[in-house]
Amino acid sequence: MGLLTFKGGVHPVEGKELSKDKPITVLLPKGDLVYPLSQHIGAPAVPVVAVGDTVWKGQLIAEAGGFVSSPIYASVSGKVKAIEARRVATGDMVNSIVIENDGQYTEVEYEEVEDVTSLTPAEIIDRVKNAGVVGMGGAGFPTHVKLSPKEPDKIEYIIANCAECEPYLTSDYREMLENPAQLVGGMRIILRLFPNAKGVFSVENNKPECIAKLKELTEDEPRMEVVELMTKYPQGGERQLIYAVTGRAINSKMLPADAGCIVDNVETMIAVYRAVRLGRPVTNRVFTVTGDAVTDPKNFYFSIGTSFQELLDAAGGCKEQPEKMIAGGPMMGFALYGLDVPTTKTTSALLCMTKDEVRLANEQMTACINCGRCVEVCPETLIPSRLAKFSAIGDQENFEKWHGLECIECGSCSFICPAKRPLAQAIKTTKKQVLAAKRKK
Repeated sequence: MGLLTFKGGVHPVEGKELSKDKPITVLLPKGDLVYPLSQHIGAPAVPVVAVGDTVWKGQLIAEAGGFVSSPIYASVSGKVKAIEARRVATGDMVNSIVIENDGQYTEVEYEEVEDVTSLTPAEIIDRVKNAGVVGMGGAGFPTHVKLSPKEPDKIEYIIANCAECEPYLTSDYREMLENPAQLVGGMRIILRLFPNAKGVFSVENNKPECIAKLKELTEDEPRMEVVELMTKYPQGGERQLIYAVTGRAINSKMLPADAGCIVDNVETMIAVYRAVRLGRPVTNRVFTVTGDAVTDPKNFYFSIGTSFQELLDAAGGCKEQPEKMIAGGPMMGFALYGLDVPTTKTTSALLCMTKDEVRLANEQMTACINCGRCVEVCPETLIPSRLAKFSAIGDQENFEKWHGLECIECGSCSFICPAKRPLAQAIKTTKKQVLAAKRKK
């Protein structure tokens, strides 16, 4: 089989060589830990602790606020210092639980399950739900909801998103190298929920070591397959991944389940294994600190709630003052105004760059030259230059008519534009305005 891919996309500088060969390092936090109650799509979690309470690592501190919600657990032991609004990476003020770390890391006992096959599908989903597993690739959608489609018998593909197509990020790469058995174990558990499905590990071909490891671990698994994807951005986008693996197309009004698919990323599948087999809630994850400004780029297994600043300090800080700091990858991440903000379940990386490429591009911006490159690379086959024009004049009606809501905000158009126009930023802004207007109606 040839390399699987999709139409469009771009080839930015990978930058993964900075941290890809750095093994995962366990990082124990030093200061207070902050747990925003909105770390997922849906209703915020509701605190079940009070100021002054003593908590242990792995203890429930906030319960789910509804079906589409997720509980939150302490990642250290200590005392609840405050329950108050705290600034988060997006700049918003979010109600949060603050725990004063006692440095002891006293941990609760977990209920392991030796034989996962003894669990019913309902028991598996309950363990995933109770552990607070969400989409840890960035979306934060509660995983127990994703694993509960209306017609589970119609699910034909469980796709493990092992692409990690964002430049610089290497946390999934290190997880696949160092914890592949847990990744395969997570897939095995999910497949128990869907009797007619095949498990597919989809890996970009710039990760041959991961492909080899996963093929070795799945050679005796008749319901699992490892496929190689072309290295191209945004190969890891949900719609692009489904198309590459199955040839099926979905749009913004559809769910992956409508195409017979469920997609979870590497960190999420490992969290499913730990929740169901080991009984461990989501308290830690792997995080990449990288960029040409970082002294010693690394991959950390860290306690959720740790500040970005503490993670950067653990990587030796910056060897020179960065012009741009980004939470996540350079294509779909967002710029940080400061590092004194907490990490969450969906936090995957901190990128510190010596040059602010976006600012430089804005300084070089010219009028559109009608070259059509943005159309060629758009993975949703849109016309970004036209959508950006509608955005500039506030024409929301034509923006929607020309399918602006189908934009996945990947940034490929802005990346490729020779006129350095902020196409993706303009489209994203108008998309939010249109969706907000629809909600009001």
